[in-house]
Amino acid sequence: MPVIIGTAGHIDHGKTSLIRALTGQDTDRLKEEKERGISIDLGFAFFDAPGGERAGIVDVPGHERFIRNMLAGAHGMDLVLFTVAADDGVMPQTEEHLDILHLLGVRRGVFVITKSDLVDGARLAAVREEIEVLTLDTTLEGAPIVPVSTLTGEGLEALRGEIAALLAAPPGPPPPGYFRLPVDRAFVIHGHGVVVTGTAIAGAVEQGGTVRVLPGNETARVRSLEVHGVPVPRAGHGQRVAMNLVGVERTDLGRGHVV
Repeated sequence: MPVIIGTAGHIDHGKTSLIRALTGQDTDRLKEEKERGISIDLGFAFFDAPGGERAGIVDVPGHERFIRNMLAGAHGMDLVLFTVAADDGVMPQTEEHLDILHLLGVRRGVFVITKSDLVDGARLAAVREEIEVLTLDTTLEGAPIVPVSTLTGEGLEALRGEIAALLAAPPGPPPPGYFRLPVDRAFVIHGHGVVVTGTAIAGAVEQGGTVRVLPGNETARVRSLEVHGVPVPRAGHGQRVAMNLVGVERTDLGRGHVV
């Protein structure tokens, strides 16, 4: 079953750097993000598991001003990589992101103590204890904790092993019902028309099929589908999907709408 891996953690705790180290892909796509060195909107990548399955990745911003963008990416997570910087330890958005994931019922994850090269063993042990105390009585209590340095590469193989083990665990049954995709991006491609992207949270859709856009109740035809940039005839639950829609205007769609 397809899986979506998400990130969580306080601003500047190394979420985007971690994804870059794991995948070789840069999820900061906006000019302002590159200039300021922080994530503002959702970023996207993919992770190839040892078993051959390709998992989608949603990288969320950590700044408190962009918590709405974080929420837009968190709803479809099956597994979270939760970063806590070794030098800072637990911070306000660490706690806020954990509260959100707990309310959303995210139960699979790895806590990554980033920037491990900046501190000694005693500090790593202290941060590990902070995480263990913070996660008591949450859905992520008992999640593995892995120290990592994206600068030296130390800990990355151990982290890949933890991710692979979690991905190998038997998945729960897919949610019942019709195809549903909360929109996180909508744009126009010249010569093709309106394209929306999001994480499918239920059901499946086929090329040539008909969908409704809520809350406006507009009807659209699915001209084409892509998953991780690859054209597919069918897409569904647990996949990052791009849909080229016919019969709707860009003004009919935006973040917060559901297809």
